[in-house]
This record gives sequence, structure tokens and C-alpha cells, in this order.
Amino acid sequence: MIMHPVRTRRSADDFPFTEHLAYKIAEVAADPVAVEPQTEAMVLNRIIDDAAVSAAAVLRQPVTVARHQALAHRSRPGATVFGVDGSYSAEWAAWANGVAVRELDFHDTFLAAEYSHPGDNIPPLVAVAQQLGIRGADLIRGIATAYEIQIDLARGICLHEHKIDHVAHLGPSVAAGLGTMLRLDTETIYQAIGQALHLTTATRQSRKGSISSWKAFAPAHAGKVAIEAVDRAMRGERSPAPIYEGEDGVIAWLLSGPEHTYRVPLPAPGEPKRAILDSFTKEHSAEYQSQAPIDLARRLRQRIGDLDQVASIVLHTSHHTHVVIGTGSGDPQKFDPDASRETLDHSLPYIFAVALQDGSWHHEHSYAPERAHRPDTIALWHKISTVEDPEWTRRYHSTDPAEKAFGARAEVTLKSGEVISDELAVADAHPLGARPFGREQYIAKFTELAHGVVKPAEQQRFLTTVDGLADMKPGTLAALNVLVDPQVLEKAPTISSGIFQ
Repeated sequence: MIMHPVRTRRSADDFPFTEHLAYKIAEVAADPVAVEPQTEAMVLNRIIDDAAVSAAAVLRQPVTVARHQALAHRSRPGATVFGVDGSYSAEWAAWANGVAVRELDFHDTFLAAEYSHPGDNIPPLVAVAQQLGIRGADLIRGIATAYEIQIDLARGICLHEHKIDHVAHLGPSVAAGLGTMLRLDTETIYQAIGQALHLTTATRQSRKGSISSWKAFAPAHAGKVAIEAVDRAMRGERSPAPIYEGEDGVIAWLLSGPEHTYRVPLPAPGEPKRAILDSFTKEHSAEYQSQAPIDLARRLRQRIGDLDQVASIVLHTSHHTHVVIGTGSGDPQKFDPDASRETLDHSLPYIFAVALQDGSWHHEHSYAPERAHRPDTIALWHKISTVEDPEWTRRYHSTDPAEKAFGARAEVTLKSGEVISDELAVADAHPLGARPFGREQYIAKFTELAHGVVKPAEQQRFLTTVDGLADMKPGTLAALNVLVDPQVLEKAPTISSGIFQ
């Protein structure tokens, strides 16, 4: 890996475009390095994972809305929309499928200086591959690049400290992944990255206070924007530059300013793109930093016994966990039983309370209004708080995989004065956890979430297709779509008409 220093430059500076971070990213994307077998296997796992969570979300209102919008844009050639037959414009298929993947907060994650859900890269790449008749092997190459770029940007550039949403790293990563997949030249990819970043620097209000369904639409929007950016660049148009380093650019005005230097790691020429192997999926449908606490709660409940005897629970955890999903956020909505699902899946006190009571976590039942309104849940919920522990913050940012942690230490004080403590560094499904996810677990997650939604024969057809993706010929990638039982889709909510018909 090469560590690239990135800082603001004056317009009068001698700063050749080949030194721009966007160009360095484009060079990585244009590098025709082969995908290693372990990386390829993980790409297939994540395609399965995205399909799993999409199946679970297919009847959710935001997913239904996005699907209706996409179905108004038929196109031949085109791309597929999850769950239904037909051919639709790639950017709208990416939009619908991106919302389906993101809706339940149930797919993969990478956490470093910035947060990310790199599985968000898959829907736009698949959509373009389908519309343009790309080979399966090139789709795999593109996904490996997209993961690499988003994860490397997340390692080097913190967005949330300036209240910029993490999709600002997703726009460039999708553009880069598309560049690899389409075998575009470095200059074209560079221009596409510039436009994609320019248009995806939204604020984090989408993840603050009363959180709306835009949380699911935001990455889909970034993917759609990136597709349009690549299309425009392929037609010879240029984009704002230097987009990161410019005097009026992203670093100068949206991030740490002209005095700050970021350091972004990127693969050296000829170095395989392996970053996907550093990311991890979720066993539970909730914000990633709650994964280990859910498993910790399941372990603690037997030791606590009667939960009515709990006086207080303090979760000692990292700064990120404390301020994003904990009481350090200062968001009263995190204690509101009438809060949106999107808000509750970012409320660690709620999540820990329900996991303690139920000993399990479910993507629907754990968020049901009647579940959130249970008096005993509300009482326990309000006894739970978080505090930042410098050691957990240090481990959160550690570059040593054996030390890096996203967990917490729970201190449960009973009414008797007894204190019960336990801690868990990583979720059970983490590569270093008690039950690491491999292909078997990804398939099990898919079959569980697709049960009653996708017929068994269709499930098996999809899994067989994914297994043979590397050998799929041009024009065959529509087979990556999963068709949902039509009787299931009939249960989708009724959606009001909009502009697109």
C-alpha cells in the first residue's frame, strides 16, 4: 500500500492533475491486476448477503416506493429490479436495489476513521453490468475495486466529525468500481470520480434526531449519481478539479480545512485489491456498533436473572458508539417508543434492553411498535446509558486486526447493590468472533430471510448462479436477480402516485 498525503492546494500552486487524489484513485481502478481467489469468494458472499437483506426488506414501504419509481423507467437493454421481472434503466434499477439493500441496516460494514457499508457498491455495479452485457469476471473485478476504494477512503478521511455523511466516500468508490468493470482509461475514471464526489457530499442530518427513510435512500442516491457521472465522463465531459484538494474543494470547506493533511492508503501498481476481506457483515439487523452489545446482552441475561431487579446499566464503549448510537448523541428520540425504526436501530439503549429481555434479535419483531411500547421494556430502556471509555476508543481505531474492537463493557448494577460486569470486543459473527461468518453462514442468512418470500427453487437457482459468476458470459447477468413470489409482492403497501408513472 502507498500512503498518499492529501491537503488543500491554492489555485496558483503547481499541482499537476496526476497528483490529485481522484487521479490516484482512478489509477488504482484502471490497474488490471487479477482478483485473488479469497477476494473473489468474499465478493460472492456479499452478493448473497445483499440479496438476503433485500428479500427481508422487499415489503417495506421505502423499498416499495423505490421499486415503483424504478418500474416507471423501462429500458431495453436494461437492468433488473429486485424481486420482479422486466428490464429497466440501470440508474433506476440501482436506485431501487440500493434502497432494498440498505433499508434494514443488515448488510456489511467497515469502520475506521469513517463509517461505511461497502455492500452499497454492489447494486449500481450489477445494474450497469446487466445493461451493458458485462461478463461476470469483470463484475467481480469492479466490485473488488469499489470495496477497496471506499474502505481506503474510510481509513484515511473522517467525514462524520464535520457532519458529512459517509456516502461521500461511496460516490467515488462506485465510480471507480464502474471504471474497473468497464475497463475505462484513467482519465475518464478520474473525471467520473470528481463529479461523483461533488454531488454526494450531504450532511449527517439524515442520521441524527428523528431518522427518516432517507437513511436507506442515501446510498442508493450516491450509486445513481455515480452511474450518471461515469456516463457523462464516457461522453468526454470534465468535472470540478481538484475536487478533494481545491481551494474551494471538499477538504477546504467541508472537512478539516486548508491546514490539515489527510493520509489515504491505496494499493501500489500491481498490488491486488484485498480490502473487502477487512470488512464484515451483520448477524443482526441493527447499526454495526450494536452487534457485539446484542451478543453481550444475550450472554448476560442468564447472569442477571430477574431484570426487574436492575437499577442501572452503563455501557462503556468507544467514542463513535457513544455519540452515534448511545446517550452521547444527546438525542431524546433514542428513548421514544414512537420513534421510527430507523431511529431505534440507532439507539443502543433500546437495542440492549430488547436483547436482554428476549435473548435474541429479529429484523421485524424487535422493532414492532407493540414491542417498543412494552412497559417493562420502556422501564429497562431508560435505565441504560453509555459512556466513552478511552481504551475502547483506542481499540476501535487500532490498525491491528487482533486488537481492533467494536464492543463494550457492561456494568449492571442491581437494586441490591451487586454489580455484574462483562464485556465483548467483537460480535459473534465477526471473523475473530465466536461464530465467524463463512459461505455456509451467508447462505443460511439468505435462506432464512428469503423463507416465505422467495420460493425454494428460485433460492437455489440464485445461489447456483452466484457460485458460477466468474464464468458467466456477456448478457447473462440478469440471472443475478431474485424473483419474489408474486403473492408476496401483492402484500406490499399501497403507494401514492408520483411524477414517474
